[in-house]
Amino acid sequence: MRALIQRVSEAKVEVAGDLIGQCGRGLLILICAMQGDTELEANKLAAKIAKLRVFKDEAGKMNRALVDVCGSALVVSQFTLAGDTSRGNRPGFSTAAPPEQGEQLYLHFAAALRALDVPVETGRFGAEMAVRLTNDGPVTLWLDTDG
Repeated sequence: MRALIQRVSEAKVEVAGDLIGQCGRGLLILICAMQGDTELEANKLAAKIAKLRVFKDEAGKMNRALVDVCGSALVVSQFTLAGDTSRGNRPGFSTAAPPEQGEQLYLHFAAALRALDVPVETGRFGAEMAVRLTNDGPVTLWLDTDG
């Protein structure tokens, strides 16, 4: 699985003008299931993100994890993370998991993060979404399980 995480002071996602998910201090997690991914990769990525030390401690160093700061997460599916631009100017998405499998793994990832005591809200798989965030830092990281 592939994820782009952003440390945020707040984030929200809307579909057709309706607010469907939001978080306060925590992480906006854009997630994409890749071909060959399984629930194992989703679990591994959720555990990694929950423990990733990207929040400041008392000394101002990134030494605290999402669970340490009682942060929350907004998880949004984004198949374009699978975009391949190596041939020409139009991205190809053939390495993304098929939609049915992608949705199942997206939902499993969100559930796995919740099971680690992280409050999670989500976007809507396959929908046109408007995502708004206030990036804190900014801190943005790319994670890939290479499943």
